[in-house]
Amino acid sequence: MNRRNILAFAASYPLLACGASAQAAARLWRRERIITAGLSSPVGMGLDSEGRLVVANWSAGTVIRVTQDGKTTALATGLSGPSGLAIAANGDIFVASYNEDLVWRIPAAGGKPEVFVRGLSTPAGISFDNRGKLLIANRRTNQILAVDPAGKHSVAVEGELQTPVGAVQMPDGGYFVSNIDGGVSCAGPDGRARTVSRDFVAPGPGIAVADAGSVYVVDYGGTEVKQVHKDGTTHVVAAGFRSPAGIALSADRRRAVVTDWGSNAAYEMSIGAG
Repeated sequence: MNRRNILAFAASYPLLACGASAQAAARLWRRERIITAGLSSPVGMGLDSEGRLVVANWSAGTVIRVTQDGKTTALATGLSGPSGLAIAANGDIFVASYNEDLVWRIPAAGGKPEVFVRGLSTPAGISFDNRGKLLIANRRTNQILAVDPAGKHSVAVEGELQTPVGAVQMPDGGYFVSNIDGGVSCAGPDGRARTVSRDFVAPGPGIAVADAGSVYVVDYGGTEVKQVHKDGTTHVVAAGFRSPAGIALSADRRRAVVTDWGSNAAYEMSIGAG
């Protein structure tokens, strides 16, 4: 979602502070199909501007692109511990290295990765904020960093974070963070986080904006995807996985793709169609 779409998206919903009450949805997603199987411990993933799936395969050390009809192309190989993945507006692919404490940038068409930023602390999930800065879940420091296009970074979120593995910025400038050791945290634009939900076995790096007041978060330690609201209301929206790790939404927000570590597959889901 680019910045223009984010602003339009924000205008269509009432903005809620962390802790404000929200009404929970009830409909489960419907699993439509397996987009691809035979992945290799998939972690980070995203959908490009053409709706194609891009996946970071942890065990294989690769980044691949999968078309709607299942054709796979390797975009990068020989990577060490690729974890989080985010796709920039120009199509470039950013991939965190859990093992090397850095983030690579890969050209949209594939090719040799170049180092975008070094000196991190076990980076996990990554995403772009409303201004195009790269958000990085810096596990060992219990912080979310924001990195500008020149590679300069600052702290975006800190506070009640316990081994953060994923983060997104909300349309109102606030944040949600998934913590593999401490549930889901919410922060206002000031970046001071507090825990709002512990209704997970172990939240994973997959986190996506659902609406102006909530997010979808994978339960990597369990079998479900859950929606978490700013007031902490948490409910299941999809189930039956084997350690879901990544999640991305289509541009029209009617479809989700979930990568599953346990089954080494990526599934297409219809949102609210169950």
